[in-house]
Amino acid sequence: MKQVPNRSIPEIFLIFLGLGISSFGGPVAHLGYFRREFVEKRKWLTEQAYSDLVSLCQFLPGPASSQVGIALGLSRGAIPGAVAAWLGFTLPSALLLVLFGLGLPFLGEIHGNGWLHGLKVVSVAVVAQAIWIMAKPIARDSLRMAIVLASAATATLFPSSAGQICAIAGGGLAGLALPGASILPHSPLRTAVGRTTGTALLSLFFILLLALPFLATESGSYGIRLFASFYRAGAMVFGGGHVVLPLLQSQVVPSGWVSNDSFLAGYGAAQAVPGPLFTFSAYLGAVSSGSPSGWVGAGIALVAIFLPSFLLVVGILPFWEELRRIEALQKAMPGINAAVVGLLLAAFYNPVWKTAILSGTDFFMAAAVFLLLTFGKVPPWLMVIFTAAIAEALSR
Repeated sequence: MKQVPNRSIPEIFLIFLGLGISSFGGPVAHLGYFRREFVEKRKWLTEQAYSDLVSLCQFLPGPASSQVGIALGLSRGAIPGAVAAWLGFTLPSALLLVLFGLGLPFLGEIHGNGWLHGLKVVSVAVVAQAIWIMAKPIARDSLRMAIVLASAATATLFPSSAGQICAIAGGGLAGLALPGASILPHSPLRTAVGRTTGTALLSLFFILLLALPFLATESGSYGIRLFASFYRAGAMVFGGGHVVLPLLQSQVVPSGWVSNDSFLAGYGAAQAVPGPLFTFSAYLGAVSSGSPSGWVGAGIALVAIFLPSFLLVVGILPFWEELRRIEALQKAMPGINAAVVGLLLAAFYNPVWKTAILSGTDFFMAAAVFLLLTFGKVPPWLMVIFTAAIAEALSR
């Protein structure tokens, strides 16, 4: 049912801007920040409604934490509220990463700079921690572990969006056989859009997905090719930030838009900033070799990679009450979650591990960072600075 918004757009923007500035630690941590802010502190929704929303966003392709933020902004301020929530949560990290990318030419050659290699080493520890956190509650029996390994093998052998979709679909089918699967409890979610608007946005999602590759080929425009590549990445990747890494790498490195060293240096820098990891796209657009690049390229890439999530979340929420009652869908979700862990495991091997761990020293640094992040609860941004400084000192 359509609800009347009850929060001003500037207020929504400022709330999410505060979260965008302070939310370190990746998507799992972001969902924790959101829960404290909107369930415990502001009481925008109940615990049960929040759990329903998180489940929906984990099922959709794209960054789950950003999608939850978009949905929360939508529920309080309609579509302008959703845009305000996305801007507030996204802009801080996007601006920092673009500034980092534009400053790279003044920092010397990418290859051989010790501190930049240190950023790659940090990325190994961060992805390892993400696997550790996600796997503990999800891969808790032999069948779920088998789904994880099968998904990782599929993504490794077929490193493309098609391989990821096959892994997710296989995980969902296997999830139907998992014991103890049950329907999520009912808790209605507020929405400020109707089904007509939802249908139009979902239709636009699929129209763009099908039409953009054709337009990119026929137009010959680099800007359209850039938009099409990042839109496809945002539309086809399940599992959020770290899982998008191999798909983005396959889009921008073989094409020569971004060198592999620059790609991994930027990914390492992304660990030092708050907010969603998908803002890494702004860095890639800024440092790309085509035209437009810089601020314009960053804007194109950033909007393109988040647009699918916006269209899907806003489009599907009016139908969520009916969808959540489908028993097969609910039973498939544990298998889908296990498949996501497998995709993350595949991304950990290639390109993160293969391109960052080049010596025994790299291995021990990555292991130390992992232990400090996971068990010492040291903030990721502090480990990024510390490891980059050590790597730079060792390279001299």
